[in-house]
Amino acid sequence: MYISNMLHFLDDKGNIPKRMPKEAREMANFLALVVDATTRTMPTTLTSTEIRCFQKGCHGVVKSSIRPKEGEIHWYCPECENEGVISQWQGTKWNNSK
Repeated sequence: MYISNMLHFLDDKGNIPKRMPKEAREMANFLALVVDATTRTMPTTLTSTEIRCFQKGCHGVVKSSIRPKEGEIHWYCPECENEGVISQWQGTKWNNSK
């Protein structure tokens, strides 16, 4: 399980830095996509995002939900069972719940 604080991937202006390791930048972009998709509808049960899983060899579509009590976004790939939670997404530019 991936436990991610969105702010750890951002610079002081709230952007994903261009100068960071490739793997970290790819993860940051994936997390931003999940935050963007999830906060458009704010589902409280796992709902399809139409985002492909990043796990090598997996072609699954990620599902996500909001965990209001914890203030986190939970994402899950039903094909490979890859999953994680994202915290500190609320103040980012990918938050559509504003």
